[in-house]
Amino acid sequence: MMSLRRTAAGTALALAALTGATAAHADTLRTAPAVTAPSAVAALPAFTDGHGLTVLPWATEVHSPTDFTLTVTTKQLSGQHKIRVLLPAGYDAAPERRWPVTYFLHGGGGTVDDVAAAPALHSDSMITVVPDGGLKGWYADWQMQNTAEGAANWETFHLTQVVPFIDANLRTRTDREHRAVVGLSMGGYGSLHYAEARPDLFGHVAALSGGIDFGIPQVRAAVLATELNLTGAWCAVSSSSSTSGSGKCTGYGPYVDSDAIFGSPYPVFNADRVWKAVDPAAPANLAKLSRTGITLYTGNNDVIDVHTAAASKTVKARLDQLGVPSRLVNYGNGASLAPGCNGGHNYGCWAPAFADYVPRLEAAFAAAG
Repeated sequence: MMSLRRTAAGTALALAALTGATAAHADTLRTAPAVTAPSAVAALPAFTDGHGLTVLPWATEVHSPTDFTLTVTTKQLSGQHKIRVLLPAGYDAAPERRWPVTYFLHGGGGTVDDVAAAPALHSDSMITVVPDGGLKGWYADWQMQNTAEGAANWETFHLTQVVPFIDANLRTRTDREHRAVVGLSMGGYGSLHYAEARPDLFGHVAALSGGIDFGIPQVRAAVLATELNLTGAWCAVSSSSSTSGSGKCTGYGPYVDSDAIFGSPYPVFNADRVWKAVDPAAPANLAKLSRTGITLYTGNNDVIDVHTAAASKTVKARLDQLGVPSRLVNYGNGASLAPGCNGGHNYGCWAPAFADYVPRLEAAFAAAG
């Protein structure tokens, strides 16, 4: 037990240095403050409460006519939570048209505003929805609901509330062939897990630098580090990951028990049964993706992505063994992807990765008719 705790602490301390290094990208990732005016709010699509979500109209943020953020409450989560929506430019002009939807899951220490650092996700061919995933939600229904975080049923919030809420309030295509889930880092885990948990919902999935193999001790250690609020572990530095606006990831919120999210991480007497059950790399889970378009991106050039590269390689190999088609892009030190990518765990690589992926996804949506 102490060995894995030491691994978590060691991983976090090593990654803290990376957090400071990637903060240099912050200036390019900052977004203009939201400007909310009554007339602007009135021009947005009308959203009605439902599926367990209550909209707080006074808290709506308008970034542009096709980019706005809702604030909702739900019994599944403590507090208020945001859902950012990016509409295609032609949404209002084509009132009879329905649109594919892509759900973007942000990384640890991030918020819904991280999507501004990946402009390719604001597409004129689809709706993009960015639900709050918590600083350390890990896209899971937590095993412990009595921590300092309070109610923490993130998976239920996303899959049984947000998805039908969006379908009820926007003109979406509701079949799986026209719905995708994509994410990075912590959200890379979330995207692959959600695609496996609900293949009826998602026909396409992409995981960027994802913690997608719970068989790797360093991945489990990163989850523990977020629970223990050890700043620097898998922190996605972006425009919004710091309330100070510095662009530095300031942590993961209050300390919680190391068993809070997935239960005990220690493989003794099957104590880690939840970890194994939700492991995206488990062959039984990967087999559920037999009809899903799968794309993985990773670098391998820093102390985080060296592990996401190993995880992605394992997932790809197991998918190949299962005969499930997939695409893995390991861009190594970043030179093959984009001039601003150093192969590390940052938006300098994730933004061009999305720029590569989104046109492929748009083509898949179009081919689905």
